[in-house]
Amino acid sequence: MKSAESAPNKMATAPIPRLLLAMGAPMIISMVLQAFYNIVDSYFVGNMPGGDGELALNALTLAFPVQMLMIAIGVGTGVGVNSLLSRSLGAGDRERASKIAGNSVFLGACTYIAFLLAGLFAVRGYFATQTSDGVVLAMGTRYLTICCTLSFGAILSMIYEKLLQATGRTVLSTVAQIAGAAANIILDPVFIFALKLGVAGAAYATVIGQVITLVLSAAFHTALNRDINAAPRYFKPERAVVGEIYKIGVPAIIMQALMSVQTYAVNLVFGRVSDAAVTAYGVYYKVQQFVFFAAFGMNNAMIPLVGWSFGAKNRRRIRDGVRYGMLYTLGIMLLGTLLLQLAAPAAAPLFGLTATTAKLFVTAARVITLGYLFAGANITYQGAFQAFGRGVSSLAVSLMRLVVFALPAAFLLTLTADAESVVWWAFPAAEALTAVIGAFMLRRVWRASAA
Repeated sequence: MKSAESAPNKMATAPIPRLLLAMGAPMIISMVLQAFYNIVDSYFVGNMPGGDGELALNALTLAFPVQMLMIAIGVGTGVGVNSLLSRSLGAGDRERASKIAGNSVFLGACTYIAFLLAGLFAVRGYFATQTSDGVVLAMGTRYLTICCTLSFGAILSMIYEKLLQATGRTVLSTVAQIAGAAANIILDPVFIFALKLGVAGAAYATVIGQVITLVLSAAFHTALNRDINAAPRYFKPERAVVGEIYKIGVPAIIMQALMSVQTYAVNLVFGRVSDAAVTAYGVYYKVQQFVFFAAFGMNNAMIPLVGWSFGAKNRRRIRDGVRYGMLYTLGIMLLGTLLLQLAAPAAAPLFGLTATTAKLFVTAARVITLGYLFAGANITYQGAFQAFGRGVSSLAVSLMRLVVFALPAAFLLTLTADAESVVWWAFPAAEALTAVIGAFMLRRVWRASAA
């Protein structure tokens, strides 16, 4: 077993390119496995017998913004925890790091209570704002109610994952993710087809997988994460610590939640075009998560490394961390572009889509991927700003790419005669505009940090 000092030494002295790959590879695997939860559900419900597959896919698409909001709060809180932990450990303050870790678990429990209440009282009303189809309404309400009321596994596992990642123990968090994803993949066909539970079966398979991830990641943190004291006294909430977490975490939560807002708004905008466009976008979005989550995995490796160097005031390692984080992220996005451009026609039949919806899915993949390199740059900008403690700057980049530019452009394109074909161009255009502005913002922050 490595000593408690081995992680700080590695973060401070190991070559940046190799260290980013070593830390990033497990995180990429972990993040990609998270994408399996939704894509596996979509695959199996899309192929349900009885001709209801596409209606079920539509229900899952409409439920997805709430699931993304859940992830946003968990991941956003984790970003604040990750940044503070890495900087505290980099400065050698183990006591402060332990308080941050304990308070993060408390905040995760509070977040679960909020989603439990939402699952009990608000789900049907939420669906009623998006659809009047009785079958879709019933399916979506049942699916999302289960996911919300049993969401403690999803929320708390994200907190413990960040506690492991902040100390460089990314392999442990990946093992927990693999176990949960494997359970979901195995249980989906059992619950959906063998037990004939339909969309409810997909929800139960998902939450069971999330609970397995939580149990393992919590056990790994408690038993093996020697950099942090996991004694019960650190779970007591402290206003100052919570304030520090959310000083960085709230902008990150809002930034992540913008993805939920965007998806919900896009569902409404695309509903002006056709239900097929909504379903096509929903399926495409879940497929693209494999690419974006891989990029976020590399970003999650860059944040603690740059944050550690920032705490240690090592300007050279800060610069190299951002530079190689950008190069690796762009490589991931380029590979994703090539794969989706080539594989989209073959992927469409996997989800039991009608010919019209399948055609729109392919169009979405072919057009939106043209903006992936710009998106990769924007993801790197967001991570760099988070590592510097510039949560508002990170939020600004996210706001531009997801809302300010994308949504008005999408709405205007729905007014055109060929809306089903051209509306997808809103997304690469938004990424390109944001990338230009983000580059100027990062240069300004870098110069200010040298003053």
